[in-house]
Amino acid sequence: MSANLTPEFLAAKKRHEQAITSEEKLAALEEMLATIPKHKATEKMQAQIKRQMSKLRKELKSAARKGPARKEFYRIDKEGAGQVLLVGPPNSGKSMLLKSVSKAEPEVADYPFTTRMPLPGMARWENIQVQFIDMPPIALETAQPWVWAMMRMADGLLLVFDMGDDDVLDQYETLINLMEQNNVRIKNQGERNFTEKPAMCAANKIDAPGALTRLELFREIVGDTMEIIPCSALTGDGLSTLVARVFFELLGKIRVFTRPPGGKVDYSEPFVLDKGTTVMEAAAEIHKEIAENLKYARVWGTGVFDGQMVPRDHVLNDGDIVVFYT
Repeated sequence: MSANLTPEFLAAKKRHEQAITSEEKLAALEEMLATIPKHKATEKMQAQIKRQMSKLRKELKSAARKGPARKEFYRIDKEGAGQVLLVGPPNSGKSMLLKSVSKAEPEVADYPFTTRMPLPGMARWENIQVQFIDMPPIALETAQPWVWAMMRMADGLLLVFDMGDDDVLDQYETLINLMEQNNVRIKNQGERNFTEKPAMCAANKIDAPGALTRLELFREIVGDTMEIIPCSALTGDGLSTLVARVFFELLGKIRVFTRPPGGKVDYSEPFVLDKGTTVMEAAAEIHKEIAENLKYARVWGTGVFDGQMVPRDHVLNDGDIVVFYT
């Protein structure tokens, strides 16, 4: 009896073979198990996949119990509202961008391949922080397997291109092709698997001669694949908008504030939640006991009058103030 393996299973199998981290391997195995045809000819394969999954889960649990250990240099713990990788060709200005929006001190130079190791920095906007990671430039001859692994594990990608470069359109197509060849695909709408990532584009060096003309051509090529934010890491133009759009649109987050009944709101420490979060989900995110004992809530903010009593499935908006009553 033929196994009749599906294209989805074979694609997941390839991702498993290329995976570097245990988390990636486990995710690929889970997809393999979900897409393998369920019949007698595949019973042994199903059992083997389940054994591999069990072994990986035990290894991950064991590592978690042992606590902090020596990590690979490319494993960077996530901080802030989300982890976003700065990805682009040589000399696109990624390092200058990171330096301009954070306190990180990357090496900045006019020659290519200045960045050789991933370097994190916390990009600030108002009362939130997003973790930006400056990645080595992507080129056919230099990209290492761990680079693609980091992209697949990140929360989002910020593609950085130099609008002062006449070759920017070719650089865009080369980068997208390399990403797809290494199982990293851009997808900004709908559900995503672990190889599909939300992405946004920083059209950097917009102050360069001829940059605005190149930007219009660039928009035609990119189309509606992803949002493009014109900016200049050198002058600072557009950077505040860029970080805000990364937070709200790329990561899909909102800020919600709470206060005890009769107390004051601390606007410096918002709770960062996903767009579409309901009152009940917010309560569970903030504290398990609040959710378990929640009687009702009042909201000050968008689409309600001040202090309006709202149902548990009321969807919160950015800047809302919620008072939970237990």
